[in-house]
Amino acid sequence: MIIKITMVDISRLDFNLATTFLALWEERSVSRAARRLSLSQSAVSASLARLREAADDPLFVRTRDGMQPTPRAIAMAEPLQNGATLIQTAFSTVTAFDPATSRQHFSLGMSDDFQIAAGPLIAKRLVAEAPRVSVTFRQANKHRVEALFEAGDIDFAVVAQPNIRSGLQHQQIGQSGYACLLDPAACGLTLPLTLEDYLTLPHLLVSFSGREGIVDHVLKTLGHARRVQSALTHFSALPPFLIGTRAIATLPLHAAQSLAAVSGLTVCAAPIDLGQYSVSLLWQRTADNLWMRQIISDAFREALPNMETICPP
Repeated sequence: MIIKITMVDISRLDFNLATTFLALWEERSVSRAARRLSLSQSAVSASLARLREAADDPLFVRTRDGMQPTPRAIAMAEPLQNGATLIQTAFSTVTAFDPATSRQHFSLGMSDDFQIAAGPLIAKRLVAEAPRVSVTFRQANKHRVEALFEAGDIDFAVVAQPNIRSGLQHQQIGQSGYACLLDPAACGLTLPLTLEDYLTLPHLLVSFSGREGIVDHVLKTLGHARRVQSALTHFSALPPFLIGTRAIATLPLHAAQSLAAVSGLTVCAAPIDLGQYSVSLLWQRTADNLWMRQIISDAFREALPNMETICPP
């Protein structure tokens, strides 16, 4: 039998008609179906008329033994019962997130200095607590993060001093500052680093624009300038440029400490005051996952330096 109803018709169909159909299917009586649905007999009769029109079939035929279903109604009954069960389940059941069994994928936006410092900690927690959960780290900063959220490319973001808009939730999870990374033996220096040595050494600049950064702005206010030998776009590329080389880099302290731990390079304080900055976790209220948010927060609280200890007021 050819079904007359089209997808356009379905979009206009009142799905309460399915409830009426199922009541008639089980009661085989317009009056009993009306009592069951707390409707008038005329309302049920009107709904049956609409069902007949939509299906292009009588569906239920009045006989001595009540309203008997047609073959078309018999074919419709099971799919409608299954559909009603699925709808009821969707509205009545809230599935709890279980990290041990979940296969969910998360996309985290953050700059590579945060990836270096906290990314491995996040990954290790996932292996230990949620072996089937996966994560992608996406390059992000405060200038790109809003567009990434709007495009659905990230679920969470960690950003330094973000420009918060009203649609994003945020939580400050720590603060960081700046330090220098170098090979003292290759540079022929003994620490602590003096401003004279700092200005004499060739510098490696890490900047999205590849031109200048906070160090250049601060030095300019002091009447100085540095000589940038090479400009990079990722902090993770620094160790091969510094090991065995007379050069220095200035970068976020958390990244400097992480890179030093795996490269044998030395972290030292910069001879100029570069200040501190806040670090915030961002997410959308409609796509929040409390467990993942806690994993990220814990990782950054471990990775970010204790500024009160390192840089006491």
